[in-house]
Amino acid sequence: MEAPKWIQFGVPTLDRPFGLQLWPIFEVAYEKAMGYKPQDFRFVPGETPVSTLKACAAILLTYYIIIFGGREVMRERPAFQLSFLFKVHNFYLTAISGILLVLFAEQLIPTVARHGVFFAICDHDGGWTDKLVVLYYLNYLTKFLELIDTCFLFLKKKPLTFLHTYHHGATALLCYTQLIGSTAVSWVPIVLNLCVHVVMYWYYFQSARGIRIWWKKYITIMQITQFVLDLGFVYFASWTYFSNTYWPWLPNAGKCAGEEFAAIAGICILSSYLLLFISFYFATYKKPVPKGRRRATSALVEMKDEKVPTVGEARRRLSQGAHALANGHATGASPSTGRVTRSRKA
Repeated sequence: MEAPKWIQFGVPTLDRPFGLQLWPIFEVAYEKAMGYKPQDFRFVPGETPVSTLKACAAILLTYYIIIFGGREVMRERPAFQLSFLFKVHNFYLTAISGILLVLFAEQLIPTVARHGVFFAICDHDGGWTDKLVVLYYLNYLTKFLELIDTCFLFLKKKPLTFLHTYHHGATALLCYTQLIGSTAVSWVPIVLNLCVHVVMYWYYFQSARGIRIWWKKYITIMQITQFVLDLGFVYFASWTYFSNTYWPWLPNAGKCAGEEFAAIAGICILSSYLLLFISFYFATYKKPVPKGRRRATSALVEMKDEKVPTVGEARRRLSQGAHALANGHATGASPSTGRVTRSRKA
């Protein structure tokens, strides 16, 4: 039996980096769901669902009302367990992130290899192709799915931290600004974010199954590294755009595709992420050791370093102690001080 035409596989090549051609499979699934091929998708503000600032802001406002209102409602109520739903939520976000990641990689690897990084991040034909735009939009929609994370928190009566609530809302807004602004460098933060999310949501899925994982700390390190790399690319693209446009006498690499407001939004939001996640890392994993604990640790070190007596030495010490105790009782001296104690009657 012959494989369907949309199943294309063979030796990995530049145009088929994974051996199996992924886009035709995605195309079949997308066309069955939407009625047209994914590369025919066009992001049109006002026509495409959730494509206006008003629609995006309305969803985010509803999100904040639900989570903070829900927290108040849950104050006097017992926490929900929601173990099964939490596992399902984290599993499908892991799968979605992984699928989008490999689809992005399949599109970008040939472009970067043939034309270089600058072409891929600053040219519309490199970082803003029809296929990439549909992936950008699908990634944008997943940011609203991720808002459910916070609903689990307040239903399970977990604390709602500023970092968590700010990050979720700001990320959806960030993706919206980049779609509207047609920034070719968008794929860099998105691809790095998808890499982190595959690991992070898999961690939460395994944790919900009761599996203890020791590398949670390194997820935060991955996130910080992601934002450092993001900002390196975004700062470069923004610098070369603004300098080439307004100050051509400054060193620059040439024009870079994208709108100015989108560049500024990207710089501000990603910079805030970096500062907040660094602060979170030090507050969580670099806490100062309390004085009492420090003293106990010092005592343990001293005990550890003390030489253990031999059996013969221990017997000798016990014999001396018993002899001293006997003499103390016989003479009326205190065993600890050697002072003679007198009776009140005397």
